Amino acid sequence: MRGLERGEIAATDPALVYHLDRCLGCRGCEPVCPSGVQYGHGLEAARSRINAERGVPTMARLALWALTTPGVSGVVYWFARLLRATGLVRLFAGWGRWGFAMGMLAATRPQRRVAFGVRRRRIPFNAARDTPHAVQIFRGCVMQGLFSHVHDATIRTLVVNEYEVREVPGQVCCGALHAHAGLVDEARALARINVDAFGGGEEPIVVNSAGCGALMKEYGRLLGGVLAERFGARVRDVTELLAGSGMKGPVAGAPLDLHVAYDPPCHLLHAQGVAVQPLKLFAAIPLLELVPVPGAAECCGSAGLFTLLEPEMSRDVLKTKLDRLREAAAQVVATGNPGCLMQIGAGLAAAGLAARARHPVELLDDAYRAAGRYE
Repeated sequence: MRGLERGEIAATDPALVYHLDRCLGCRGCEPVCPSGVQYGHGLEAARSRINAERGVPTMARLALWALTTPGVSGVVYWFARLLRATGLVRLFAGWGRWGFAMGMLAATRPQRRVAFGVRRRRIPFNAARDTPHAVQIFRGCVMQGLFSHVHDATIRTLVVNEYEVREVPGQVCCGALHAHAGLVDEARALARINVDAFGGGEEPIVVNSAGCGALMKEYGRLLGGVLAERFGARVRDVTELLAGSGMKGPVAGAPLDLHVAYDPPCHLLHAQGVAVQPLKLFAAIPLLELVPVPGAAECCGSAGLFTLLEPEMSRDVLKTKLDRLREAAAQVVATGNPGCLMQIGAGLAAAGLAARARHPVELLDDAYRAAGRYE
């Protein structure tokens, strides 16, 4: 990458392109680097230089257009949810390109229809004064389109823990998928819109997608300027907020007797350094048992658009994880990123494993529901 920057290696050099295209970008090298090299930042810059010379792969452009473009993505997600509701996606889940895509969509299905709520006092976004526990929720693109039930669970668990959750109009995709693909200018444009939408307040911005949170915390680096720096400092993963507020545990008699394997998302563990907080969330649930899985901190192979652009290598990475999950005999695989949920969920279905992939906050939400914390 340094040779590319200095002009010593051409951006079209086949060996360079082959190597960087096949990097997962998991950033697992960063925490163990004694020199503190921010490899992820360098990878984004290198891919940007390569794309400027060769152009962006058609599959990447098409995926970004379908998944993140306002107006277009809403239609795409509507059809995806319609197909998901038929149940056919689970039936056709498998290892081929089409079968794996069906498995990924099946993995976004909510566990159950939620028929309960919480007392939620709505606060106008432009309220004159901040409440001590007011937070703003980031909805994003994939999370809002396919995992809105995780947003619902996030809001319910935050309200139980005495947070006031505010909706923010005008927000857009965080730009993480664009940045990972080397489309840095597009990522910056989206970041500017979000910084303007969320304003210059002090309320934490709660995120339940590891990939989104990792980039949003770095908006200051991406955009520069005091406002972007402040924005990044406000971003919190939902587990950070819950664990940091003295999270309320479910009342006695509302346990979840589950064996859960926690698969920390790369961009939560490596990029954000959030390791302990999700474990505190699980510890608040009576009877829930975390089962150890060797190599849990290794990438699942999703890696943004990697699962679409490099399917063979992506599946090879995933199969190693699935073999270990089979041995662990977990009932639930918990992970806090939409790409990981879809990748692992599709792999579990293709491998014939009965476990479900779920977001950690969904488990806490289930425990609160069983404890009668909701109306």
